[in-house]
Amino acid sequence: MNAPVKHTSEITDAEESLKVQEAQSKFDSEAATAVAMQNTLLTPRFYTTDFDELDAIDVSSVREDWDKLIAQMVADPNKGHFKKNADWDKVDWENMEPTLKKEFMDFLISSCTAEFSGCVLYKEMKRRGTNKDVTQLFQLMARDEARHAGFINDALREAGVAVNLGFLTQKKKYTYFRPKFIYYATYLSEKIGYARYITIFRHLEKHPEHRFHPIFKWFEEWCNDEFSHGEAFALLMKTDPKLTKGMNVYWIKFFLTAVYSTMYVRDHQRPAFHKALGVDPDWYAHEVFTKTSALSKQIFPITLDIEHPRWQPSLEKMQKANADLAVATEKGNLFAKLGAQARAVSAFLSLITIPAKKHEVPANTRMVPAY
Repeated sequence: MNAPVKHTSEITDAEESLKVQEAQSKFDSEAATAVAMQNTLLTPRFYTTDFDELDAIDVSSVREDWDKLIAQMVADPNKGHFKKNADWDKVDWENMEPTLKKEFMDFLISSCTAEFSGCVLYKEMKRRGTNKDVTQLFQLMARDEARHAGFINDALREAGVAVNLGFLTQKKKYTYFRPKFIYYATYLSEKIGYARYITIFRHLEKHPEHRFHPIFKWFEEWCNDEFSHGEAFALLMKTDPKLTKGMNVYWIKFFLTAVYSTMYVRDHQRPAFHKALGVDPDWYAHEVFTKTSALSKQIFPITLDIEHPRWQPSLEKMQKANADLAVATEKGNLFAKLGAQARAVSAFLSLITIPAKKHEVPANTRMVPAY
């Protein structure tokens, strides 16, 4: 008699998790996979990098903090967590308000793709590398991201759709980033992911009447995984002090501005979703930016001045330009499209030229979830 297939929440190896999910692909939706396959400035991307450079990292200078973090991840406190249980309320997908349903499914598909993109990058490092410290870290992070992606896909299947993760691995376009850019982008992705999830979780603790789907109950443990991954990238950056000094500070500012502005624009594309949560997107963005800025002080020597008089108006101009660009693209209006693109670039330049706030980076990089 064949042994029952493990649930992805129990699996400790990303490769095994992906095999289970690929076996489920016959249930997946072409429409959802097509959304996940999109490559725009606002959609999650798949990355590749110089794996030999990653393999050469020496963590000796951060060994004490590194070993503590690895031990915490090896202990695997969230094993078995990311699956439905008695707390999973029945979802009435059939009668969900159509605009909310569309935006929420877009949120889930985007989240699934983002989690899975991390898994693909991390498991590739584990496969190619020989550096025991680095490969162990990436194996553990790939494990977590595979669980998250599988859990979101479980939620999507209730609505009759899901993302074919195996197809994405083979067919989605990969973007090459130098390792230092992977550090900046992925560190911010993990930390802003923590800030986003914990802000929603704490809000719904106070206002459970707005919890229109049970997946939000799982956000606290979820965001703690994101937090740990961010801690790992902070330590990786600390192994090479040049990464956060000199001209690289300008790259840090670029990635901070790009990640913050992309989040703002993307979230304003889902007004019904945020209304159902009882969250104002402008309030939510400011809360997330505030938390992420406080967290990123652990390794970055600057934070963005999100209280500057140009900050909010420039974000709003970028959001309006993006909305106009979508309309112009749909209508095939080249001149309107070029005009919207120019306005978006102008708004981004207005944001990135706001003087950053400088501070001393603390000697002790490690942090614990505090929100």
